[in-house]
Amino acid sequence: MYIPKLTDFDPFSLERLLQTCFDLPSDSIKCCVLIDLDDPTLVIGKKFLESEGLEVQKRAVTHFYEPLGGDLGKKLNITSCDLFSFKTTGGSNLDPENELFDISGNKLTFTDDICPKYDLILAITDYSLTAPLTAMAKKFNFRGATLHGVNDIILNSGLSIDYLKVSRQAELFRGVLDRADFFDLSFDCLGENYELRIDCSQQVAQKSHGICPTGTPDVANLPAGEVYFVPSGASGSFPFRFSDGTLAEMIVNDGAITSARLIRGDTNLVAQRNTQLNEDPATGIIGELGFGTQLLPFSGCDIQDEKILGTCHVATGRSDHLGGNLTPELFNSRQNASHDDILYAPPKTPEILVTSVQIHKNGQTHKILQDFVPTPYLLNLLSSEYPVELIADVVPA
Repeated sequence: MYIPKLTDFDPFSLERLLQTCFDLPSDSIKCCVLIDLDDPTLVIGKKFLESEGLEVQKRAVTHFYEPLGGDLGKKLNITSCDLFSFKTTGGSNLDPENELFDISGNKLTFTDDICPKYDLILAITDYSLTAPLTAMAKKFNFRGATLHGVNDIILNSGLSIDYLKVSRQAELFRGVLDRADFFDLSFDCLGENYELRIDCSQQVAQKSHGICPTGTPDVANLPAGEVYFVPSGASGSFPFRFSDGTLAEMIVNDGAITSARLIRGDTNLVAQRNTQLNEDPATGIIGELGFGTQLLPFSGCDIQDEKILGTCHVATGRSDHLGGNLTPELFNSRQNASHDDILYAPPKTPEILVTSVQIHKNGQTHKILQDFVPTPYLLNLLSSEYPVELIADVVPA
């Protein structure tokens, strides 16, 4: 797997990032930064800066809020940049409570005070806000970005690249996968093999490329760089790693996980998952198949690591922000209405190897990934936008 070093990247530049991703208009714009806190009132007077931890929220102030409220903001025609906090959702892509606080102690709401009044909204949080913020953007006509889990590696690699190049690479990759009939994913977990088929029914492949053009309400998930589908069906099984290292086989029928079987570890975790699947079957629906397109170092955070070329991810739960039809109202509990990525990558899933990914398209079958490495077939199709050293490392001369 070709992994660049941090020294291969330019230093982080917020100006370059925002100008490239949003092509900021010459007219003045209003911007705000959103953070999540267990106690959102700690944003008052920026008291949270005195607390232990909260590194993501502190980076939101240092690298985004303060520059955009100062000289950089003036340079970019940002008339104001405000900081707001809402109560942490506790889950990926769950809808937040409507209430927020500003640094002066004012109690506000998303619906009345934030979404209708800001042109650019940046959510820098522990838990992803991509799905709910995307829905808000389309309703209230603003643009924004979600940068959950941002750390120093992400700042100095995934957010320090040329997003015009990211967009070109993602589009090239998208064209290769576009209109696929289905994908076969093969896994090895502790010497046992598992097979998962994901149907795409010749749908148009979508890309997350970080570009939100002027006049189009949308939210970029940064770092960007992936091609994805909202599956039309799925069957088979796949190994899953819980955060404590417990391993389970997820059994998939008719496009959804229907049960989990313990492979190794904590039986209670697997039992809890089976209870959740029985009580709220929508939590098992396969809502995404995604492939990373970028050459980046692993950061320890899925927001970047799922964008790395050679990795793939499956997601369960809500898919409305991806063009799917699974919305929070279709879950039996809104607290279950999350979108949870299941990332397969060497540092994240050391016991699980994606031995191959095959695309079936136009009556032909091609292997595109093998052991987390792009195959010669795939790299030959991508060679015009990827560095020579990557191609030489994998493709025979």
